[in-house]
Amino acid sequence: MAQTRTDGSLEGRTLFHTVMPLTAALAASFTAGSAMSMLVQLYLKSRGCSTLIIGLSTSALSLGTFLGTLTFGALSDRFPRKPLLVVALLGGMGTMATLALLPPPPGVLAAVFARAAFGTGLGTVAMAIVSGMSRAAQRGRNLSYVSASRSLGLMLGKLGGGFLLAYLGFRGSFAVLAALPLLGLFFVLPLPETGGRRWKERASLAMVFRHGLGGLFLGALLRQLGTNGFFSLVYVYMDTLRIPAELMGAVSALNSGLQVLGMLLFGHLADRIGRRKVFLTGFSLSILVPLIFASSRGPGGMALGFLTLGIAFSSLYIGSTAYIGDVIPLERQGEMLGLFESSRALGGLLGPVLAGALARVFGLRGMFLAMAGVIALGFLLVLLCRRVTPSGH
Repeated sequence: MAQTRTDGSLEGRTLFHTVMPLTAALAASFTAGSAMSMLVQLYLKSRGCSTLIIGLSTSALSLGTFLGTLTFGALSDRFPRKPLLVVALLGGMGTMATLALLPPPPGVLAAVFARAAFGTGLGTVAMAIVSGMSRAAQRGRNLSYVSASRSLGLMLGKLGGGFLLAYLGFRGSFAVLAALPLLGLFFVLPLPETGGRRWKERASLAMVFRHGLGGLFLGALLRQLGTNGFFSLVYVYMDTLRIPAELMGAVSALNSGLQVLGMLLFGHLADRIGRRKVFLTGFSLSILVPLIFASSRGPGGMALGFLTLGIAFSSLYIGSTAYIGDVIPLERQGEMLGLFESSRALGGLLGPVLAGALARVFGLRGMFLAMAGVIALGFLLVLLCRRVTPSGH
């Protein structure tokens, strides 16, 4: 597939033959990754690990995301993209399989790191393909299809992870999850070859600020620092509220389930009312999530928090990625979308370490309040730094 914008922007046959296989592959991959993140927290807790060690599992995931998005984003602008999709799926399968061996905590952290690198690399390449084929007027809508499939996978993983654990235990659950990327290969292999354009100049932080994206990238970093911080201990927190594992999965799946619809809705809104209004909504709502969790006493309050998180993330993510696609040249979008994901991942890497340390001193509820303050700082950065684009308003 050439790196050119098509009339009709992914409609008709192009939509069916390119976007639909990508969405199916992403749904399979993110189902496995989502269930893994929950099961790993509970597995480490069953081994008697401290909250700091459990939080490091989310840091390992974020470090893998950071390096995976940078690497695959850069490669997607230079080399054919179909082989990158295949490598990401096979790598995710292999690293997930190692968890079925029930390794000690250091092995778990290494497997989580590698699985995150391959899983998020797959998403970065898919986003670059779709963004590069889209006209500005339809970019938000087209990206929403890919983003919604990722959210669908996250929802299915949360729902299935708890039930797998209840019936198969940790070893059987990880073995089942390792097989899911094979389903993704079934959809990716028939895709036509997609080539990146060789580009001598690498994307850099200077380019981020030159295109007026510094506030957005820094705000996303702080928002993810706060979100990953409280999320690294959210299942441990639900365990202290005596919420069973099966219900944990169902409650947390509300977040991803609402994202499926939210991505599609906000994708259309981003094309109609502007990217900035959409992603500012997401940043502001993100502040409320840890406050809701801190005040929760049972499944009802946790469900409200996860629903709010679903709305917040879908509006933030689809608005931000469409905005980046508007201001970055076509041949650089893979790498710049990778840099955006990496900025989020860097925040996600630091957040769990900070949250684990705060939880030991102030307790889990005190940690939630501190993370709300970090997210609020990110919102202020995005609010005060702006760049007007034809589609961003």
